[in-house]
Amino acid sequence: MNRIIRYQGAIYQDHRILLITHRHHDTGLSYWVVPGGGREDDETEEECVRREMKEETQLDVRIERLLIHEPAHPDGIYKFRKTYQCAPVGGEAAPGHEPEPDASAAYAIAEVRWFDLREPASWDPDLRADLVTHTQMQNFRKLLGYGEDSQ
Repeated sequence: MNRIIRYQGAIYQDHRILLITHRHHDTGLSYWVVPGGGREDDETEEECVRREMKEETQLDVRIERLLIHEPAHPDGIYKFRKTYQCAPVGGEAAPGHEPEPDASAAYAIAEVRWFDLREPASWDPDLRADLVTHTQMQNFRKLLGYGEDSQ
């Protein structure tokens, strides 16, 4: 699996973005993330995003466009993030699974939730306190026409 670039899906519908919660088995620590992961050797970027969205959110998606290509957090596994804007085309949003043994041994996908881009003050306090994911959400707001907001 290619671990240089994390391929993510900003699943966008009705002014909302879908995020997932990772919950660690040993500590119970949980945090919100944009669904995504590494590309398999035989996949295109778009195939990777569609597969990751199905595995992690139970949704089939249509790729709309590349939204962001940026450096990843310096302490992370990946060096870069490519986030594709996606639209759901089938399925119901529900927690999926991590098929990679190392990931599934460490954490589970415990929750999926839609976050309204018009109302950042209504976002979960854990999301608003998370520097990485909150910053990504603010970037999504700006790129999708919701303006900048420091909430």
